Amino acid sequence: MNDGLRYYLSYDRSEVGKCLLCADPLCSKACPQEADVGGIIRSLYFRNFYGASRKQTCDCTYCNAPCEKACVLSEKKVPVAIRDLCMSVNEDKKHLPEIKLDDVDISVDICGVKLENPFLLSSSVVASSYDMCKRAFEAGWAGAAFKTICNFPQHETSPRFSAVRTQPNAFYGFKNIEQLSDHSVEENMEIFRRLKQEFPEKVIVASIMGQNENEWTELAAKCEKAGASVIECNFSCPNMESDDLGVTIGQSEELVERFTRAVKRGTDLPVLAKLTPNVTDMVPMALAAKRGGADGIAAINTINSITGVDIDSLVAEPAVHGKSIIGGYSGAAVKPIALRFISDLSKCRELEGMHISGMGGIGIWRDALEFILLGAGSVQVTTAVMQYGYRIIEDMTDGLREYMKAKGVASLDRLIGGASGSIVDHHSIERDTVLFPVFNYDLCNGCGRCYISCMDGGHQAIRFDPHTRKPELIGKKCVGCHLCRLVCAEEAIGVAKKAVRK
Repeated sequence: MNDGLRYYLSYDRSEVGKCLLCADPLCSKACPQEADVGGIIRSLYFRNFYGASRKQTCDCTYCNAPCEKACVLSEKKVPVAIRDLCMSVNEDKKHLPEIKLDDVDISVDICGVKLENPFLLSSSVVASSYDMCKRAFEAGWAGAAFKTICNFPQHETSPRFSAVRTQPNAFYGFKNIEQLSDHSVEENMEIFRRLKQEFPEKVIVASIMGQNENEWTELAAKCEKAGASVIECNFSCPNMESDDLGVTIGQSEELVERFTRAVKRGTDLPVLAKLTPNVTDMVPMALAAKRGGADGIAAINTINSITGVDIDSLVAEPAVHGKSIIGGYSGAAVKPIALRFISDLSKCRELEGMHISGMGGIGIWRDALEFILLGAGSVQVTTAVMQYGYRIIEDMTDGLREYMKAKGVASLDRLIGGASGSIVDHHSIERDTVLFPVFNYDLCNGCGRCYISCMDGGHQAIRFDPHTRKPELIGKKCVGCHLCRLVCAEEAIGVAKKAVRK
């Protein structure tokens, strides 16, 4: 498959971004040809082009677009241009070969425990009851890290969430001040037993937290007996009332090692240590977990944060009766930090052979693939599910399979760590070649943003004629920083020229 077509299809991304991804899409109900219109738009939203083309079964050429009239945004006079999007998919289908994804294997394993695909729900509210896990498993998730089980009571706040937004219907960053499972241990064990009986092929990861060694040991034993497949030690929750739990453990090598060893005394199942990013270096904590007997690492948990302050009430968010606390930050904003920690762990020779379950900002299949390429053998998701629901698993698995098919990769395990070697030390990076930007005037809209950025934030290497409205490179000043390429909204700046510094 042509990679250019694969990643740059002709649909309008800004138009897709307007879609609210409705729970029961009225656009689908309005389609006279009974196409899954809502599903088409959703698949485009999550970069699942195969899924979109598979669902696009209607000819929109002479349609008067009742789907757009039914759009919930039509009352605001800004419906999504569904007809144009669907026609773009039909046009792209002419240039893309028909593909079958059945022969692509996206199964992985956690220390010998097989997952049908690499996608797990991470330990949080999205995996906190029998009904929720049941619906997730039926949707196609390979398993769930159940919300952390403990012996002590939880005392939650209200409200407990806040968000940083880049557009009205999407979170960029998400903060929570939520604690652990509010079910009793026995209630949670009954949930495990039911899930294991009804979904024997699905993987239950039991996240646990004890107050002392005996509790860690006993909880691990109970979870194994109830049907868990993997134990995950929560050494990283930032929202505990006690100073001796959660993130405090994950910041102490001695505690990580001691409590990991206590867990191993209670179970023969694979044990993952879920570590906190609220440290300078995660590797020493991972090595401590290995010394304690851990079979793998789960990372990252949420980052200590304050998402903002209400400038009217002068209270940080979320406000709880006029006060707030530092909470855990997740969502797309934390992905670069998470990837850095995954890379650190996978490149450590002393940790070689340990499973890494990666998380932190995974929203679409491509995010998950980046974690896998840097060394994660499985991935976990929460914030994207909180926004869009369990249904996103279809687009995640389709997109991953489609990528593998396009690259000729038959088995996902061949991709694990595939990009790890590209991360080198500062002194090892090549510093003598300059890559010059090249302007594509057919795509350029003449906005001048590249000029402004280069003048005020770069090296004054671009001229801008207000009459022709075309940028021009000043080669002797250009250092190849590529700020201009990053600010270009039309992707009208490429790279072609090279020069070697003397």
